[in-house]
Amino acid sequence: MPTLTLPRVPLEERLGLPAIRGNRGLLGAATVDSLGTGLVLAFVLVYFAVTTALPLTAVGTALTLARLLAAPTAVAVGPLIDRFGARRVALCGNAVSAVAYAGFLVSGRFWEIVLVAWLAQVGAAGYWTSSTGLVALAAEPDARPRWFALLHTLRNAGLAAGGALGAFAVGAGGTAGLRAVVVANAVSYVLAAALLARWRPACAHATVPPAPALSAVDAGGYRSVLRDRRYLLLIGVNLTFVFPSLVLSLLLAVYVTEGLHRSAWIAGGLLVANGVQVVLTQTVVTRRLARHRPTRVVAWGAGVYAASFALFAALPRVSGWMLTAGLLGAVALYNLAETVTTPFQEELSVAIAPEHLRGRYLAVYQLSWTAGQTAAPGLFTLLLTGSPALPWLFLILLCVAAAVLVTLLGRWRF
Repeated sequence: MPTLTLPRVPLEERLGLPAIRGNRGLLGAATVDSLGTGLVLAFVLVYFAVTTALPLTAVGTALTLARLLAAPTAVAVGPLIDRFGARRVALCGNAVSAVAYAGFLVSGRFWEIVLVAWLAQVGAAGYWTSSTGLVALAAEPDARPRWFALLHTLRNAGLAAGGALGAFAVGAGGTAGLRAVVVANAVSYVLAAALLARWRPACAHATVPPAPALSAVDAGGYRSVLRDRRYLLLIGVNLTFVFPSLVLSLLLAVYVTEGLHRSAWIAGGLLVANGVQVVLTQTVVTRRLARHRPTRVVAWGAGVYAASFALFAALPRVSGWMLTAGLLGAVALYNLAETVTTPFQEELSVAIAPEHLRGRYLAVYQLSWTAGQTAAPGLFTLLLTGSPALPWLFLILLCVAAAVLVTLLGRWRF
């Protein structure tokens, strides 16, 4: 009896990786960008506090002012993406960031810190507003979730590796180490910009058509975005997800130390676990979910987030090994929700946006992130002072709202 030979599934397919031929420049730029960002991410405030004569409060005020001044950047970037393309705008964003971090080395007065920190925020906003559009250049629509998953994996790995290298450099070199990580970050942006400049998207439809006359583009402009009920509904979905996405960076450590009265190193270990789980599972999870509609997957992710937050909220009632197991379980669920939702949220932001106005659509999407990131620190702190459980109950309500909104969004065909 003849034996049936099953076709061999390539390793790339089993791992959920996209076809990268012709797009290595994009991958290289994303990796280098994440490494450089990881190097300096935790040390900007420390850098200016150590290398200038300004008090810490003045440095903090300067950085906050710079962030506020840069908040509208995405609005200006959107039309540039529509006119010049996402690749060129992302490239320019990296170049601006390189100039900004080089400026860190010669900035010692208040206004100088505001200026270079503002430039850094402008560069970052330019890059991130256009970054989703880069995937639209690299991949056909059915392959985009895999690309978003791969880039999310690379970003987590790059930030973790960069953070470890930065901590080592600062710990070993003191002030010289701080200057070294700033220089390395500036160089990384130059390299990322060069890689994007050399990258020619492999996707057949990626050739950017000649930009239409400004009058033709502006005839719709942001008014078209604000009239698009589908996209406004997606913005609402994204706003509800911004707060859950900031749990690890803003809430976890203070909850562990102040709410559960445990050592800060535990929060650090949970952050490492998050990075490892995302890197090891992101592309595989996305491959298995790719056959489902993005709206359905995002709704499932909201449910997993809610389960995670319910477990976090219950932790003050237990102790000992149950507390440890509960923390690990809550973070594992949180990590799963992150890997489930992230690629498909980003896919929705591209899929719903019409191509000729995609830059403006993505700019509004980016603004929703900025709004949530601005409100989250104060809101989390206020809720936590009321009760350790309040932030988690608030997040559960947001997840319920997200599930309802994204289900409504799923009624539209796109």
